[in-house]
Amino acid sequence: MTLNPKSFELAIDGGVALITLNRPERLNALTFEVYGELRETFRSLDRADAVRSVVITGKGRGFCSGGDVEGIIAELFAKDARGLLEFTRVTGALIQSICELRRPVIAAINGVCVGAGAVIAAACDLRIAAETSRFGFIFPKVGLCGADMGASFLLPRIVGRGRAAELLFFGRVVSAADADRMGFLNRVLPVDEVLPEAMAWARELALGPAFAHTMTKQMLESEWTMPLASAIEAEAQAQAICMAHPDFKTAYEANKKKETPRFEGAPAAPVGAGS
Repeated sequence: MTLNPKSFELAIDGGVALITLNRPERLNALTFEVYGELRETFRSLDRADAVRSVVITGKGRGFCSGGDVEGIIAELFAKDARGLLEFTRVTGALIQSICELRRPVIAAINGVCVGAGAVIAAACDLRIAAETSRFGFIFPKVGLCGADMGASFLLPRIVGRGRAAELLFFGRVVSAADADRMGFLNRVLPVDEVLPEAMAWARELALGPAFAHTMTKQMLESEWTMPLASAIEAEAQAQAICMAHPDFKTAYEANKKKETPRFEGAPAAPVGAGS
């Protein structure tokens, strides 16, 4: 397995994979190449045992401003119906690869986060944002359906159907404070604290029980459509499986000794900030 993307930066250290979108002059707008490489990178990270958590951020003033107007949007007018469907399936595949990654994914949102960028943030498990960041599912502003790349699947789960409908119908750009009030964000911080905090969270997760985190992410997804009785039974089975995993006894023995547990596959010690 090779992890060597050309269209963005990737660094792996101490169990944490840091993805940095690197087109600051375009507010990290996505190109056809970036879409494809991001998708394949997330799929590869799912097979990388050394990776236990992931952070995605952007360089410069933007997290991601969506599809590049010059690099993508203009070209779409030359495509026929089949070509357009092929493109929209590619964009959706990126979001699916983030959601299906069996590790916690944190969005460190350093600035503008709109269009496809907002959907990428929604696909992450946790979102830490700069006070100056702005958010918008702006698809209606360009005559497109607000339900793009899985937005109408993801957003109601985060902010509720009413808020999701407001964001997806109007396509308005909202402040970090408004996005936080809606429940879209986990933390809002000064911009220079966003990536260090995201990396701190990611390192803590990397040192934790990776098997249990994988199970937690799976259950958050699976239980969404279950009735209560099915959900309780599913959690009973999931927890029984975790109890049979060596990490459960490791935590117990460490607690008896008043030590910090060293979970299976975890890095030896906390690493540097990596920012």
